[in-house]
Amino acid sequence: MQNDSDRFFVLTGGPGSGKTTLIEALRQAGFATAPEAGRGIIRDQMAIGGPALPWQDRALFAELMLLWELRSWHAAHSEAGPVFFDRGVPDTVGYLRLCGLPVPDHLVNAAEKFRYARRVFIAPPWPEIFVQDKERKQTLDQARRTHDSVAGGYAELGYELVPLPLVPVEERVRFILDEAGLQT
Repeated sequence: MQNDSDRFFVLTGGPGSGKTTLIEALRQAGFATAPEAGRGIIRDQMAIGGPALPWQDRALFAELMLLWELRSWHAAHSEAGPVFFDRGVPDTVGYLRLCGLPVPDHLVNAAEKFRYARRVFIAPPWPEIFVQDKERKQTLDQARRTHDSVAGGYAELGYELVPLPLVPVEERVRFILDEAGLQT
């Protein structure tokens, strides 16, 4: 019987590299998806005046990201087929390292226990599509460093990183489906 983690595909990388657009295209194609934690947490925290914002309390923001990702991982078990995640638990490890904060043991344990498919799709920095907004305050340089930090975290955890080509979203979808063995 197939391990559930074999059907849990992560799309990661720095901000502004097209991950969320790609996740939406996969959802439109009929695949189950899990949204990115960061943007959802930022929206919620801004709406309630909460402190768990990356520009206010990075450690608390990371804890909420971990909780979000664990919830998404558990919820994905109710889906029958492949599930595409806009980031995963190891992204939180990369985030804390990027911020120069310690990575707590419980977070390392979570990243080791709650696994995804071995091949992780990583979106490289893409200056032509990168934009800042009220939720994405990082610069392109910070996006590049985020890419490198999350890539390192996944590699250390034994994942194989599959770089996404810098092509239109429809071609990226085909690339992912081919690489994941899901093309019909």
